[in-house]
Amino acid sequence: MTRDADAVPVIDLAGVTFGYTATPVVEAVSLTVDPGEYVAIVGPNGSGKSTLMQLMVGLLEPDTGTAHLFGERADRFDDGERIGYVAQQANAAEGMPITVREVVKMGRFPHVGVGRLSSEDWAIVDDALSTVGMSAFADRRVTQLSGGQRQRAFIARALAGEADLLVLDEPTVGVDAESVDAFYGLLAALNGRGITVLLIEHDLGAVVEHADRVVCLNREVYFDGPTDEFVDSDALARAFGTEARFLAEVDG
Repeated sequence: MTRDADAVPVIDLAGVTFGYTATPVVEAVSLTVDPGEYVAIVGPNGSGKSTLMQLMVGLLEPDTGTAHLFGERADRFDDGERIGYVAQQANAAEGMPITVREVVKMGRFPHVGVGRLSSEDWAIVDDALSTVGMSAFADRRVTQLSGGQRQRAFIARALAGEADLLVLDEPTVGVDAESVDAFYGLLAALNGRGITVLLIEHDLGAVVEHADRVVCLNREVYFDGPTDEFVDSDALARAFGTEARFLAEVDG
């Protein structure tokens, strides 16, 4: 996308290195995510993808370098309602025997606290449910939903919080193929409304089909650019190995 020189980046990393021990998990990473982008982070298991995402949203502080979120130091950012986080569906509903509407209601808590919601707040909740196609499931317990339906419910929670950035960590693990297609259709629609999408995804075929930009990581960044250029580059082979490249080409 064409960058607006006056727009404050959603995410801005400069020379970020981080390690849980003396060995870095991510090293010398610099990248910027602008408002409205749709970015996928890919890499082999253990490549530092989830660590990088945590650095981006301020859950971890870099050992060296700087990380900014909406123009502020990421680890000091306190405007949490601007970020909607969707985890892997395997853990999404664990220990949560509550209804879909109650899950989505949580998105309003950063705005109003845990007290009674106003009619305007409930209208926002219902609009979020409608946007993700879950109005008919509003009174169903989350534990009774399919994997794809759970993910939609948690996206609705982010929408109810009026998030500007949607962060998804391998959200389609264990979700059936038909639901995956519908899920990515929803992400595209939300991105079309101006929501920035940051995605960790193990399914390279889905990344190639849906994301506009790819960051390929294996401790360091091997590629950062448009998806079509990623497909034509040797970054996949260098970061994953030749076998992964072959599988990607077969799946493509």
